[in-house]
Parts: sequence; structure tokens; C-alpha cells
Amino acid sequence: MMDKQLFEQLAESLEQMGEITRGERTPSREFHVDALKVKDIRAATGLSQARFAQVIDVQIGTLRNWEQGRRSPTGPAKALLKAIHNDPEHVLKALSA
Repeated sequence: MMDKQLFEQLAESLEQMGEITRGERTPSREFHVDALKVKDIRAATGLSQARFAQVIDVQIGTLRNWEQGRRSPTGPAKALLKAIHNDPEHVLKALSA
């Protein structure tokens, strides 16, 4: 079961993300996700491409395109990758629940 405080922090972060994407709030910092960063984020989790794609609910081909620099994650996918980068243990645990 997820810790209540962790859930509240995650919910607040998602609310702030929505405000940023709607232009109601300016981001406190920019997070650029390039191909190497996506691969590094996944590698840090210890998950295979297939398992990581399943956990974050994207097609494996999409993940491969991100890792090979043919496409870039945007919107919610970019935010989710940032969250995983910042706190892989808790975010992956929350996604698996």
C-alpha cells in the first residue's frame, strides 16, 4: 500500500504539472529528455525495454524510438520519465500497485 504522504506529494505534483501545461504556472526548472537520458532512466531501474514499456504503459516500439532518438517523449510520458528519474523506487512501486 502506498504511503499517504507520498501519494499526496505525487497528486500535488500532477496538479502542478497540469497547471504548467495549461500555462497557468511557470516551471521551476526545465527537464530535457533526450535519447540517452531515456535509456539511462530505464537502465537505472534494472528493467528490460519490454518490462519498462509495460510498466509505463507505452508500446515497446515507442520506447525504442525514444531511446534511439527517433522520437521524443512529450506531455505525460515526459513527466512520468522525470518522476522515475527523480524517485524510481517509489514511482515504479506506485505504477505496479
